[in-house]
Amino acid sequence: MWPARAEIKKRIEDAQVLYCRLILLVGRAQTGKTAVLQAIAAEFSTPLINVNLELSRRLLDLTERQRALQTPRLFGEIVGEATGELVLLDNIEILFDVHLKQDPLRLLQRLSRNQTVVAACNGSIVDGHMTYAVPDHPEYRRYPIRDFLVASPEVKT
Repeated sequence: MWPARAEIKKRIEDAQVLYCRLILLVGRAQTGKTAVLQAIAAEFSTPLINVNLELSRRLLDLTERQRALQTPRLFGEIVGEATGELVLLDNIEILFDVHLKQDPLRLLQRLSRNQTVVAACNGSIVDGHMTYAVPDHPEYRRYPIRDFLVASPEVKT
């Protein structure tokens, strides 16, 4: 595991002056992202939200069309229920589900206008972009890292 805890704390401080206070903790599976978020949650006394679990519970009784329409509102409610200025999100893969027809980064950015959001994301940083999945995969996304703060073992700042 890289020294991510100190890096995340620095990014949280840096985010306070930004319009979108979004920090993505980017790394491949099994790189310690959850452990870092758990440590930050304990240090800042803030909850760590399992997005896959919480959002899927709320989407369960909806039709596919309703799920696509209600996801932004329901996700906003989940994050809004967290008190305080800092929200930690883990297991955000559901946001990339093609059936939900969402842009995960835009959802996260929208929520980070009111609170500092730190989200763990399975992916990699290549050529100044965060990549989720591989190019031929239906959930593939590629975002320039200039659109958010990033902490990753692949990026040295």
